[in-house]
Amino acid sequence: MKFAYSAYDSGGKLITDVVEANSVEEATEQISRKGRFLVDISEATATSGGASSPKPRRASKHGPKQIALFARELSVLISTGTPIAEAIESLESQAGTEEWRSVVSSIRQSLEEGESFSSALERRNDVFDAVFTSLVAAGESAGNLDEMLKRLAVLTRRSAQIRSNVIGAMAYPVLLTGICFVVLLLMLGVVLPRFSGLFETLDTPLPASTSLLVALSNAMIDGWFILVPAFTTAIGGAAFWIRTPSGRVAFERLILTLPKAGDIVRSFGTAQIARLLGTLLNAKVPMIEAIELTRRATRHHRFVALLDQAEHTVVKGEPISSVLVRSDVFLPSAAQAIRNGEQTGRLSDVLSHIADYLDEENQSTVKALSSLLEPLIMLVLGGLVAFVAVSMFLPLFDLTASAGGG
Repeated sequence: MKFAYSAYDSGGKLITDVVEANSVEEATEQISRKGRFLVDISEATATSGGASSPKPRRASKHGPKQIALFARELSVLISTGTPIAEAIESLESQAGTEEWRSVVSSIRQSLEEGESFSSALERRNDVFDAVFTSLVAAGESAGNLDEMLKRLAVLTRRSAQIRSNVIGAMAYPVLLTGICFVVLLLMLGVVLPRFSGLFETLDTPLPASTSLLVALSNAMIDGWFILVPAFTTAIGGAAFWIRTPSGRVAFERLILTLPKAGDIVRSFGTAQIARLLGTLLNAKVPMIEAIELTRRATRHHRFVALLDQAEHTVVKGEPISSVLVRSDVFLPSAAQAIRNGEQTGRLSDVLSHIADYLDEENQSTVKALSSLLEPLIMLVLGGLVAFVAVSMFLPLFDLTASAGGG
C-alpha cells in the first residue's frame, strides 16, 4: 500500500513524496526515520502518468465550541445509561444546522453498520482530529467513555476559550489601527486637496511638511488606479504566501525572533503541548502514541520538529525531558518541571498543572499587551492627525504673521 505525504526536512524545506508501507503508522515511522517532520499523510491515489498524490482533506466548518458541546451532551447521555447509538440519534435530531446534522448522521450510520464509535469519528477526520478520536478509543477500551468525553469537552472548550480571549484582546488595537489608516486616507485624499487651491493663491513658499503632504496627496489622487491594485495585490500576495508551507515556516521563524512576540509564541506552544500530553497520558495512552498525537495536533513547525525528536528519544528508552531541556522553543521552567514529574512518577499531573499555569499567564500577558497597545496606537494616531492638521494650517499662520508684521 502506498501513502502520499507532505513533510519538512531538517532545513525547513517542504517535501512531497510517496512511501510504501502496510499501514499509516508504519509509513509515519519510515518518514520519521528519514529525519522528516510529517505535515499530512493519506493513502495515495493513482493519477495520470502513474503518479500519486494525497487525497484532498476537507476543511472543517465546525468550530471547537460546537465539538465541545457535542462531547459534553454525549457524555451526559451516556452517563445516564443511554446506548451510544440512541444518544447519537438524539443529538442528530437536536442539531442546530444542516451541516452539523449531516456530520452526526454520518456517525450514526457508521454505528448502525457495526463500527465502533472511534472508527465512526475517524471517518469524519475533517471534523474530529486524531487526539479526539484516540481519546474516545481509549475511553471505549477502558469502559469509561462518558468520563473521557467529559475530558474532551473540557479540553476543547478551553482551547476555544483561549483562542477567543486572544482574538478579543487584540480586536480593539486592530480596530484602532484601521481607524488610524482610514482617517489619514480621508485627510490626504479629501481634506488636504481643498486646501491645495488656497495654498496656490497665497503665492508664498510652503513649509517643507506642507509641501510633502501636498505632493503625497496629489500622488494618491492622480495614481489611485495604480496604488489601489498594487496595495491590494501586495496584501493578498502576502496573505497567500503565509498560507503556503514555506511561507508559514518563514513567518513562524520571523515571529520567534521578535523579542516579546517570540516569548508569547513559545509560551502558548509549551502550554498546548503540556495540555495535550497531560490529557493523553492521564487517559492511559502510551507515551510514544501520546507524543505522536500531540505532534499531529501541533501546527508550529519548530514544535513539530521538537516532538519528532522527543519521539525518537523515548523510543530509545530515554526520558522526554532530556529533549525538552535542550530545546530553545520549549520553556526551560516547564521542561524542568517535567523532569521532576518523571522522577516522581506524576508526569501527567505535572503536565496538567503546567498547562493551567501557562494558560493563566498567557491570558494575562495578552491582556497586558493589549492594554499597552491601545494608548500607544491612540498616541500615534493623534500625533499623525496633529502633524497633518498643523501642516495644513501652517501656511495660513505664516501669512497672518507676515501680514501683522507688515
